[in-house]
This record gives sequence, structure tokens and C-alpha cells, in this order.
Amino acid sequence: MKRASFLLAVLLTGCGTLPQPFYGNPGPAAAKLAVPPAPVLMVPTPSTALLGNDAAPIYARDLAGQLAAYDVPSVAGPVQKDNWHLQITATLSGNKVIPSYDVIGPDGKSYGKETGKPVGAKEWADGDKTALAQTASADAPSLSKLMTRINANIQHSNPHSLENRTPRIFIGTITGAPGDGDTSLPTDLSRALQGPNLEQVKDKQQADFTVTGKVKATPQGQGKLLVELDWTVRDTNNRVAGKVTQIHELSQSDVSPYWGDVAAAATKEAAGGILSVIQNEILKKTSKPEPAGK
Repeated sequence: MKRASFLLAVLLTGCGTLPQPFYGNPGPAAAKLAVPPAPVLMVPTPSTALLGNDAAPIYARDLAGQLAAYDVPSVAGPVQKDNWHLQITATLSGNKVIPSYDVIGPDGKSYGKETGKPVGAKEWADGDKTALAQTASADAPSLSKLMTRINANIQHSNPHSLENRTPRIFIGTITGAPGDGDTSLPTDLSRALQGPNLEQVKDKQQADFTVTGKVKATPQGQGKLLVELDWTVRDTNNRVAGKVTQIHELSQSDVSPYWGDVAAAATKEAAGGILSVIQNEILKKTSKPEPAGK
């Protein structure tokens, strides 16, 4: 079964014991989590860093790789809308080159600067691959700390940030399920999502996120059904924040007339994916300031 190519498919693995047959019998396609990736720090090829046309993209890749090793999601590539980027420059000081870094937010403003370690001017100008790799390795730790400080400052200074309060979720309708699934699935999902990480509300207008579901049951013969559950998480602007898809082969009797323990197992499995979608979206929202006056 094909999914849109831009979705990130991650195998959901379970722990503990869930009722059969849903858990432990994943069927032909298993369970997939589809969410947009968290926002990344783009590292574009520097044009004012005293590097040649061949060396500049190499250094961008080296630095992005080193930052990723310090848990800073980084990709070498051009500046992209809604993502942060790192502006790299360099100055000559005697026989040394001093790299400089400027963290630019999605709004085009500078949020922090860092000066790198000196590197030999000749090696830098020649694009010596060893020197470039060593410089990236030397400068990545301080840059990762700078990103941590920037993120903390933004979160703490924004009273509307979801990082400073519990996100509110509204569980909407489930459609297309055989048997009593349209009723039992949202009920069991509400139970599965209970906990300190989310506040469930009964009014959609009060929610930060809304979850709805669609079920498609395709007969496979011999009393079997291929059941696909698609959970969609939307934000306050009705924009899709992410999706969780589950695909399992079940017997007709497992879901008709009652889903029973199968609904509890399915929603418990889906809850982890839904939480991941929400956490990724919160990360995106808190990585840049709220507009003035909001």
C-alpha cells in the first residue's frame, strides 16, 4: 500500500502486553508513523568564508555532520523557509583564518554568533580536506551549546509557548470502521492519551491539536480483513501536523459487531505515534518567536 513519498515512515515497536490479535500480529505492512521531520538547521554553502568553490560545500557538509553528532538536526543545503540557518564567514589574521558563525532565525534575524578556532590560512585557502574536517570538529561543540542557549531563551521568553504549558487536544470523529469501531475507537483513544503530557478538552475551539481518524476495511477472503487506520493530527489552523497509519490483517469477527480489546490495543499503539507528532509540532512552534501582540 503506497504512502506519499514525503512522509517519514518509522516502524512502531511496542512494549508490554496488548490484547491479540492487533498487537503482535502486524500483518503485511505493519504499523507506520508518518510525521513531518522536526525543523532543522540548514548549513548553506558559504560564499564569504575565504573558501574556493570546491572547498565551500565540503565544509558545509563537514560542519552539518559534526553538528548532527551533537544532536543538532543539521543539513547542508540552501536556506529554506521556516528553517533556521547558519551563516558562515571568515577573516584573515596573519597566517590564520578565523571562522565566524551567525545563527539566523526563520524571521531573518540573528539570534547568536560564535567565533571559531583559528586554522592555518594556507590549508584553509587550499581547501585541505583534513583541515576542514578538523575545523568543523573543533567548532561544533560551541555551536551546539549556542543553539541550546538560543532555544532556551526563546522558550522562556514566550508566555504563549506550548513549551510552557500542557498542550490541549480534542479527539474528533472516527469514520469508516466496521462494527462499533466509530464509537469504541475514539473512546479508547481518549483513555490511551490520558496522562500529564496532554490535556483533553471537549470543545474543539479550545484545542491546540485535533485528532480524527478514518478506517478502511478491505475483505481478503476466508473471513479476513485488511484494516487500515489513519489518524490525522491538525493544529489550530487546521493544518495537518502529522499522521499515524496502522495496517493489520484481522478476522471479521475481531471487529464485528464489537472491537472490544482490539480497539484498546490499536489506540494504545497509535497513542505513542500521536504524541510524537504533537511533540515534533511543538518543537517547530517553539523554535521561533510568536508574532508580536499574540
